[in-house]
Amino acid sequence: MQRLGASFLACVFAMPLMAQDLSPMSAIDWLSKSVETPIAQPDARPNAINEPPASTTADVPQISVMSLDGQSPDPVGLLSSDVTGLPRDLWAKSETARLVDLMQKERIDSLPAVHDLMMILLLAEAAPPAGAGSDGALFLARVDKLLDIGALDPALELLAQANTQSPDIFRRWFDVSLLTGQENAACDAMKNTPSVAPTYAARIFCTARSGDWSAAALTLNTHRVLGDITQEEEALLSRFLDPELYENEPDLAPPTRLSPLVFRMREAIGQGLPTARLPNAFAHSDLRNTTGWKGQLEAAERLARSGAVSENILQGQYLARAPAASGGVWDRASAVQKLDAALVSRDSEAVERLLPATWDAMKAAKLEVPFARLYGPALSMQPLRGEAADIAYRVVLLSPDYEAVAQTHDTQDFLTLLAQGVPAGADDPKSQAIQAAFDGAEPSAELEAMARNGKLGEALLASIAAFNEGFAGDMMALTEVIAFWRFVGLEDIARRASLQLLILDRET
Repeated sequence: MQRLGASFLACVFAMPLMAQDLSPMSAIDWLSKSVETPIAQPDARPNAINEPPASTTADVPQISVMSLDGQSPDPVGLLSSDVTGLPRDLWAKSETARLVDLMQKERIDSLPAVHDLMMILLLAEAAPPAGAGSDGALFLARVDKLLDIGALDPALELLAQANTQSPDIFRRWFDVSLLTGQENAACDAMKNTPSVAPTYAARIFCTARSGDWSAAALTLNTHRVLGDITQEEEALLSRFLDPELYENEPDLAPPTRLSPLVFRMREAIGQGLPTARLPNAFAHSDLRNTTGWKGQLEAAERLARSGAVSENILQGQYLARAPAASGGVWDRASAVQKLDAALVSRDSEAVERLLPATWDAMKAAKLEVPFARLYGPALSMQPLRGEAADIAYRVVLLSPDYEAVAQTHDTQDFLTLLAQGVPAGADDPKSQAIQAAFDGAEPSAELEAMARNGKLGEALLASIAAFNEGFAGDMMALTEVIAFWRFVGLEDIARRASLQLLILDRET
């Protein structure tokens, strides 16, 4: 199969709130219930006149939706086969339920190279799986995994390309629009898309955003009397519509169910929720200029660490202005600014002096790979000595230029040979497991069988889970997965994952 080169990767990126369980919330748990799909009641009269009924209320009618062409959105993707190197029948012989299950269970905190493989699968154009329905279950699972990661921009692009008015797709688009600060566009789309039926909370929010506060208040009062709105929704919506009325009231309790709609309304009334313990997707709100620079820096670091935004976003924040204090994120920004200036001016002595501390700062924040993508090429051109030279070489091995630089390196240590695809001299269990994969060890029989039977996408999803098991200490699994990636042509992924496994200080 075609090898996936490093050039592809530039295309990928050019809980109740107060609960004690800190495990990440899935997008399935926090998506807004912004639209609903009530079952249309058939007209029981045998000789009914075929004309629109007269309306007795001012409410927008509730409409159920079905795609007119019945086509599945599953084939929609942002990356063609020519870009990914993967066949268009990636999913074709697998069962939808199996693919969705694998995708939902994948970790979002693996090594960057493994994350890149996951992004390839999430963004690839491919034929739908066997028996795929018009509900687009695999498409929705792909979008939800992007939301779990916090990769809102590609999620928004996928949703826009789906070109469907199904409620499940629309509510995800609506939520991503809220999280990226595009509330007006989201509400305009809801107003101009009669095939989606907004819930009362979403309707009131959007009516107010359009400037018709009186109509929004009337709708709230009407449905409060009818019992259509919970007490928690009523308390939040009332404050959103008339915050001055509640100036001396205590703040609302934390929401029992977080959603982008709740998040945005609480922000609007001055009771915004800190994002540090919220899912990654909510951190995007802190990238806006309405947030202080420290909040923007912390959000950029968090999202770059998870691979949710390009390293260029992180660099832009680091270089935005002079640090206002010291410690933590301020020290990292200061270190990057000084090193960046030294590299721009080609001051090798300054680079030698600054690089060790900057690298320690990046390691502490687990931002080594974004840093390497930003500064690896420039460091490879510097005539450095001593500790700085050793660090610079490791940085370059974490960058897209790892193979080219390794080929010109003057020593033949294990990492250098691994970067060239011919590791030798392994002297510890991890290195030995990696070397075995490059020395001709057999790939996982189960994964190989899936790939040979037309289930390559399923096999690649399963390989990610298996690699994480190997990462945690199963050396045999590690060898079999790396050998499998090489077997199917993912040589770049195999080498970069192996290099990262050895260079980065990660426990699991």
